[in-house]
Amino acid sequence: MAEAAPTEYFIQGITSKGKKFRPSDWSERLAGVMACFGPGARKGPNAYMQYSLYVRPTMIGDLKCVILDSRLRDIEPMAFDFVLNFAKDNDLVVTEACELQLEHAAPQEKRHVI
Repeated sequence: MAEAAPTEYFIQGITSKGKKFRPSDWSERLAGVMACFGPGARKGPNAYMQYSLYVRPTMIGDLKCVILDSRLRDIEPMAFDFVLNFAKDNDLVVTEACELQLEHAAPQEKRHVI
């Protein structure tokens, strides 16, 4: 039996009233703060900045978003709550979904949000 895709939360850079969220680099800043949480996080003097697999910035159309993976809750519940509370405190639209790999799509079309 195939393992179910983890639930993801798509935090959109738009408020519930339809106003674009500022500053324009909010998604990179939020994901940067969370970079040390999750698998593959590098530490030490030779580590370089990379986003966590569990909190990553992306664009959907022309809208900046952050994808929050529910697996972060398992390894660091306070970090997971921090991200969701950031969205709540700033009245950002949050959609629960998952990102799937399309089997027969061209490489640039491999991801599809449901």
